[in-house]
Amino acid sequence: MNPERYDVVVVGAGLAGLQCAKLLGRKGLSVLLADARPSLDRSIHTTGIFVRKTLEDFAFPASCLGAPVREVVLYSPARRGLRLVSRHDEFRIGRMGALYGHLLMECRAAGVTWAPATRYTGSEGTDGDSLLRFESEGGARWVRCRFLIGADGARSLVAQDLGLDVNRDWIVGVEEVLAGCPGGREPRLHAFLDPVRAPGYLAWVADDGEEVHIGVGGYPARFDPLSALRSFRESLDGLVDLTGGRTLERRGGRIPVGGVLRRIAGPRGLLVGDAAGAPSPLTAGGLDPCMRLSALAARIVPGYLESRDPAALAIYSGSRFRARFIARRFMRRALVRASSARALEAGCALLRSPVLRPLARHVFFGRGSFPDIIPLPDAGRPLAPRIGP
Repeated sequence: MNPERYDVVVVGAGLAGLQCAKLLGRKGLSVLLADARPSLDRSIHTTGIFVRKTLEDFAFPASCLGAPVREVVLYSPARRGLRLVSRHDEFRIGRMGALYGHLLMECRAAGVTWAPATRYTGSEGTDGDSLLRFESEGGARWVRCRFLIGADGARSLVAQDLGLDVNRDWIVGVEEVLAGCPGGREPRLHAFLDPVRAPGYLAWVADDGEEVHIGVGGYPARFDPLSALRSFRESLDGLVDLTGGRTLERRGGRIPVGGVLRRIAGPRGLLVGDAAGAPSPLTAGGLDPCMRLSALAARIVPGYLESRDPAALAIYSGSRFRARFIARRFMRRALVRASSARALEAGCALLRSPVLRPLARHVFFGRGSFPDIIPLPDAGRPLAPRIGP
């Protein structure tokens, strides 16, 4: 056996893995990016809603984004709506297949080696490196690397092999993407509190005037996602005009909602994206934290590989971030406990009041999705996150 050798191997080519691999490649490291899928436009797991903060701080091709969305309507179980309108372009729905393709092109331009249809099956530490085993069409593939990055989703095998924390609290989401619905629609995000069809989370219609995403999410022990999606779509008659809409694809997957895990880095590697528990405990929004956590990882890994000083990894600790999300984890628990339609109806009535309406605006339009990451004055030192609004 004569394994291939790389500085870094990134397992998983979702948004977090692509971003991290691209940035590490640009820093001159040899990087292998591996994904079990033969093509990145297959088995997409996210609605792909980008928030304003992400769009301001990261560059995406306009062709990979839908029209801006400024309006949100939050519906109670009885379908009483709370309409919220922002002065800003708050959301854009990503065309995720096209966006993944663009990011992969940037990875390859940065010198990243791309390994599609290559499934990670395990690793072990050896002499300061890691020996990784993959399965591909050609059989077993062995790779040796100096550092391993897990971007392999909510049920991360990399996390288990590295002895890091794993997600234990998640919801399941499923949605259909439609095109060809009646034209002239105003871009709008509809969010539905529905304890039957979306227990512990939301049902949604994300409409940017070109595509319509219809989905439900909730705790898997409390509902059947596909049946709930059919029922929810049927219930939309009179609220959203889907006449003539044709289904382009169906998406689904697990979304961790326990918050950033405490132990997300160790001597042999670290976690990014869903593997690290990055999505918001309240909204389950994960694209902004995926981008920011991947950027932080790409900043600290080269320094760690040069020094092998554990202090270089100390900044990449989930414990530093979890304090930022105490309120959101509390609200997640409150949402789970408020499982009856009556309780949710009462909560929505309060949100429609002048006193709590700003809270509803903050949940949908707030800009604190993940702590900002800024460099210390000494550029040669590890970077530190700024924990605060």
